[in-house]
Amino acid sequence: MQEHTNHLFYPEGSKSTSAVSQIIEISDESAVLLRRQASAHGLTVAAWVQTLAFEKAKPNDAPPVPNNVQAAVSRILELQKHVKPDPEGWTIRDYIDHGRP
Repeated sequence: MQEHTNHLFYPEGSKSTSAVSQIIEISDESAVLLRRQASAHGLTVAAWVQTLAFEKAKPNDAPPVPNNVQAAVSRILELQKHVKPDPEGWTIRDYIDHGRP
């Protein structure tokens, strides 16, 4: 028995004048899910896949990870400028020792 595989065909580089195509093999279940999602958003499957690809390709909003110690120190010192002192005047050690015998 031969397994049936869906093929998803979409043009790449839609913003340029030359289009490249690619075929992605997906399961029947995945094809059904993509069709449902595309339909729910009022898009074709190709447009929905492109939307998903662009969403996943966006860089996250997390701050950049420092690549060296000096950059890390600089970032920590910058963040510390925005830390307000404890309203009770307690130190970290005070909180650690609070309630201990």
